[in-house]
Order: sequence, then C-alpha cells, then structure tokens
Amino acid sequence: MNSIQNIFQNKDQNILSIYFTSGFPALDDTTKVIQGLSSSGVDFIEVGLPYSDPLADGPTIQNSSQKALKNGINLDIVFDQLLQIKESNTTPLVLMGYLNQMLKYGEDKFCQKLVDCGIDTVIIPDLPMVEYENHYQALFQKYGINNVFLITPLTSEERIRKIDSYTQSFIYMVASSSITGAKGEISQQQIDYFERIKAMNLQSKLIIGFGISDHQTFSKACEYGNGAIIGSAFIRFLEEKGIDKISDFVKSVTF
Repeated sequence: MNSIQNIFQNKDQNILSIYFTSGFPALDDTTKVIQGLSSSGVDFIEVGLPYSDPLADGPTIQNSSQKALKNGINLDIVFDQLLQIKESNTTPLVLMGYLNQMLKYGEDKFCQKLVDCGIDTVIIPDLPMVEYENHYQALFQKYGINNVFLITPLTSEERIRKIDSYTQSFIYMVASSSITGAKGEISQQQIDYFERIKAMNLQSKLIIGFGISDHQTFSKACEYGNGAIIGSAFIRFLEEKGIDKISDFVKSVTF
C-alpha cells in the first residue's frame, strides 16, 4: 500500500493537499514550506519541480517557477532538500513535474532518487498514455512508484475507465479545461461535470484541482470528490504573507 492509499484508510473525505514550487520563495525554502504545511495538518503535499516550459500551469505558478529557477534550483538540489527532510517529515509527498525533466535527468536515476527520498507517487501531466503503457508502467512498478493521471471535462469515458483501472493512489480531476489559477466560485457547468464523473462510480479516489482557492471552493469540491488540491492561491499567499503564516492559510481553508 502506498503513502496516499494509507491516507484514505483513515480519512475518506475532505482531503486537503497543497501544491508549492520547490525553491520558492527562496532557494532553501523547500524544507521550510514542507514543515509548515505538515505541522498545519495538510493531508499530503504536492512538491512542484520548477520548469521553464510548463503544460498547464497558470501565470502564478509559472512566475514562481521562474523565480525558483533564478534562485538556482535544479533537480539535484530538490532531491537533496527532500532527502534532508525525509526522516522528520510525516506528511506524504507527491512530486509533480514534466516528462522532459525525467528524461534529461535519466529515468532510472530519477526514480531511484524518488525512492531515496521516500516518495512513491508522481504527477507527470504530459506523460502520454501510450508511453505509460509501453514503458513507464513497468519502470514505475520496478521502483514502486505510482503515477497519477489527470482527467478533464473533455476526457472521454473510455479513457477515464482506462485511467481508473491503472490508478493506485488517486485520479487528479481537473476542475475545468484551463490552466491553473483561482477562478472565483465553482460554476454550474463544473458541477455538472463533477456529477457526471461521480455517477460513473469509479473505483479510484478523486482529488479535484485547478481553481480551488479557499474554504468555499474547497468545500464545494469535496461534495463531489474525496478532496482537493490548492496551488496558485497558496503560492500567492507565500509571496505576500511569508512562510511563518502558513498555518493561517490552512486554517482559512479548513475552518
């Protein structure tokens, strides 16, 4: 059983995950942010790998990635930081990055680093399904790593069913066909989509992301999924309020 499945053994609803960009706001802040989120009671943490050519990140996360890269962050530093906090951190970490980062770093080396850091779940949004089936499924199984697939309002039922059959942690349910970032209230169109997916009675847990930014949107998302991920709103909070106030952000979402 992987670290995310363990969460669902004890808590099936209102799962809160927070995304942050490693190496932001400052190069050495990665471990500090993890510690702050963990002590605030977040269920799992999504560690973002800064990337210069992201697929789905909106301007807020793109900006944080650019600043992290200017700070000098790279994969070796990220893995060193995660290794430093491995023994003291009790909150599961999910690594979010892009396929080219893994290819350039070296697939086996990348996977071994994950294992060394105690991470067993990854989100790689641009990993094609056919590549997963033909190669990466076996590679990830070799290292005990679980891949999280994303679905959107445009994903076909056939593909959703296939993703459901492959999923061992959760399905990342993208709330809208757009990039990341706060978008105000959840619309009726989004609710119709949530209800459609919920009616499929998938075997996998559903974690909703993109546009989830506060208590209201988090609570509404949790009516249709097992929990939600907040990213851009937290990145803005970090930049405006600082690491010392992380618990205030988490409390504002979960009160």
